[in-house]
Amino acid sequence: MTAFFRLFAWSVITAGVVVAALGAGGYWLYREAEGPGPLAEARTLVILPKSGIGAIGELLADKGVIRHGFVFQLAAGLSARGSALKAGEYEFPAHVSVLQALEIVAAGRMVKHRLMVPEGLTTAEVLALVRDAPALDGDVGPSPGEGELLPDTYVYSYGETRQELIERMRRAMAHTLAQLWKERRHDLPLSSPQDALILASVVEKETAREEERAHIAGVFINRLKLGMRLQSDPTVLFALASNGGKLERALMHADLSVNSPYNTYLAKGLPPGPIANPGRASLRAAMRPERTEDLFFVADGSGGHVFAKTLADQTKNIAAYRRGQPGDVDPVPPAEAAAPASPAPIASPPPAAPAAAAPAPARKPARRTAGSAPAPAAPASAPTSAVAARPVTAPPAQVIKGRRCQPGPEGACLQ
Repeated sequence: MTAFFRLFAWSVITAGVVVAALGAGGYWLYREAEGPGPLAEARTLVILPKSGIGAIGELLADKGVIRHGFVFQLAAGLSARGSALKAGEYEFPAHVSVLQALEIVAAGRMVKHRLMVPEGLTTAEVLALVRDAPALDGDVGPSPGEGELLPDTYVYSYGETRQELIERMRRAMAHTLAQLWKERRHDLPLSSPQDALILASVVEKETAREEERAHIAGVFINRLKLGMRLQSDPTVLFALASNGGKLERALMHADLSVNSPYNTYLAKGLPPGPIANPGRASLRAAMRPERTEDLFFVADGSGGHVFAKTLADQTKNIAAYRRGQPGDVDPVPPAEAAAPASPAPIASPPPAAPAAAAPAPARKPARRTAGSAPAPAAPASAPTSAVAARPVTAPPAQVIKGRRCQPGPEGACLQ
C-alpha cells in the first residue's frame, strides 16, 4: 500500500512538472511568436519559388528578421497558414514579430516597384529604361513599333518579366488610342487612329507645356487642311537620328534638306509614322485640337510659343523674339542670304533656333517654329516653305524666317 501511494505521488509530481514545462514552453513560444523581433531596421528579402516553410523560417532567422526559424515553422503549422506562403520580394519592418512576418508572406504583401516612362521618348529609349529597371526578369524581346508604348508610371513586382511589362505598355496605348479616337472631332483631316497617333507624336515633341498642345495641334491641323508643309524640326531630328536615338549636335540649315519621308520641310502631310511615344495629353490634343486660325508659332524664349495667323505677324514675332535674346546676331546680309558659303549651325536665335536658342524643359528639345525655319535651298520657282501671306507684288526686303531677303510670290525668300 505504501508503494502504491509512493508511485501515485511521483506520478502527480511528474505530471505537474510536465504541465509546468509545457506551460512555460507555451508561454515562451507565445512570447517569441508575438513579441518584437530582433530586426533593428527594415530589411527587404527575396523568397524564392518552391521555398518550403522550413526554408523560409531559416532564411528569416539567418537574416536577423526573427530569432528562431523553428518558431516560424510552428506558428505557420498551428495557424494553418503554411500552404499560403508565397514567393516574392518582401520588406519586413523593424522589430517585426514572427506572427507579423508570417502574415506579410502569407498575404503576399510584396514590394511594389515603379517605373516612370516620360512622354515623348522613342521606343528605343523606353526599352533602355525597361532594360535597366531592377527586379525584372528576362530580356525586352522584339522591339515594338514607334509610338506603340504609352508613357505612364508602371507598378510591378519582383520576378515579373520585361516582356510582360512592355506588353502592358502596348495594351495601354492601344486602349487609350481607341478610346480617344471615339471622342475625336469629326472635321479633322485624319483618316485613322494611326494618323492621330502620328500627329500626337509631333505635338508631343514640339512643346513641353500641356496648355499649348491643343493650340499647336490646331495649327498643324490648319496647315494640313491647306496643304501646307508642317515644317516641324522634331521630324527632321528623328530623320537624322539613328535607331531611335538622339542627334548629338545642333540642327543645321543643311539638315533641312535631308532626303527622308520624315522631313516635313520637304514632304507634305504627316510623316509616315510616329516620331516618339506621345502621352495622353498630346493624344487628346491631336484628336480634339483647339479651334484657331493660326498657321505659325515661334519660340518665346521661356519654353513656350507665340502664335500668328499671318506671315506678317509671324515676322513681327520673330523680330520680338530676336530682340529679347542675349548676344543677338545681326540678320544675314543680302549677299550671304542669296548665296550662303556653307551651312552653319542654327545656334543663335533666328526663329528657327535649336535647343540652345530657346531653352525648354529638359524633357523635350527646344524647337524652331512652324513655318518659320529657313527652308532648304531650292529654286525660286518651287519654294519649300508654306506660308499664309501671298503678296501680289514683292514688298521691300525684310526679315523672313530669320533672314533679310526679298519675299517671293509664295512668301519665301527669293534665292
